[in-house]
Amino acid sequence: MSAYSIFFDLSKSLGIDPVGSIIASIKSIYQLPNDRQEDIKLNLIKQNFHYHYEHNALYRKICEEKGVTLTDIVCIEDVVRIPAIGIGKFKDVNAHLLLTKPIHELQHELRSTGTSGIPSISRRDEQTLTRSMLSIFSTFREMFGFFGGAAIFLAPSSEEMPEMGLVKVINMFSGLLDSSRFFVSGHAFQPEAVVQQLKDWQDVHTRHIIGPPFLVERLIRYVNEHEPAMQLDRQTKVITLGGWKSFTGREIDRPDFYQQVAQAFGIHSEQVRDMFGLVETNFMAIECEHHAKHVPPWVHFSVRSLDDPNKEVPLGEPGRLAVYDPTSLSYPGFILTDDLVYLDSNTCSCGRNGQTVHYMYRIKGAEIGCCAINLEKFMTDKEAQVTQCNIG
Repeated sequence: MSAYSIFFDLSKSLGIDPVGSIIASIKSIYQLPNDRQEDIKLNLIKQNFHYHYEHNALYRKICEEKGVTLTDIVCIEDVVRIPAIGIGKFKDVNAHLLLTKPIHELQHELRSTGTSGIPSISRRDEQTLTRSMLSIFSTFREMFGFFGGAAIFLAPSSEEMPEMGLVKVINMFSGLLDSSRFFVSGHAFQPEAVVQQLKDWQDVHTRHIIGPPFLVERLIRYVNEHEPAMQLDRQTKVITLGGWKSFTGREIDRPDFYQQVAQAFGIHSEQVRDMFGLVETNFMAIECEHHAKHVPPWVHFSVRSLDDPNKEVPLGEPGRLAVYDPTSLSYPGFILTDDLVYLDSNTCSCGRNGQTVHYMYRIKGAEIGCCAINLEKFMTDKEAQVTQCNIG
């Protein structure tokens, strides 16, 4: 029995949440060798798999149909055998059947609406919600390091869109900052107001900008035209999340985007960081200063063949992402996404070990939809209505 197995058994006997303990130790766990990280992940995923197998009749039926039992998961290579739920199931009218926890124990819902207008709904119970909050805050602290400063939020406020996942994640930054302001209201965005706020915070706060790439692009265009000499701070972070494709299908070139942001705000490109997450999971994979997206060390990414989603591709080759997130008790957090990614085989220069992922795009035939895409579409439609001339 490994030291980690003993730790998990002892934690359980003492009434301590081993998942929460691991999340709270993110800095030290990132420094562990890969094999020790894999041992930790394996134990967490096995325990979570056992929980859902024993308490979720639908998921147990899926496992039985695939011939997978509780004793089949012995090493990290066996994780691929754990059935992953297709992400489209969260949009299904019978999505509630995925739940392991009873409805009366659920405390919160998050939604991400695709272009079909059908929301992907993820529901969380008390412990899953607590783990989710701890996961995201600990990752923010580890990857960004700030506890103070002020942020421009290029998004609607939670008051306007309380159930949108992107808005919830952005709003969580508020707890780490001295001040923050939202700059999308009624689906309208005024970049001149952002620039004025940045000027007002100069020499008062370290200034950060957080929002989806398409709104950062709009802000850059305004700055280049009206404020070409703008200079933010040495500790400034420009943080993006929400996807790199427009609702029109246009793909934003990421390296070029990083350079444009750096030039517009007088900062270095390593101060521009992207985050990747899913409404259905409880984590964010965040870029370090070398633009490597680090998978949280309690989460496992498996990259599958597009021809056979039950098979993994060799390390470094692109494929369909399957996520194994052991923090979820509400429903199995083992999800086959519609995202094409590849895992990097090189060790990151930042000193963190574990998996690093490169997001490419959504697989062909998948619905192109996320919070940011829909926000952009809503804003564009609203702007078109405002500028449209009525002919009487």
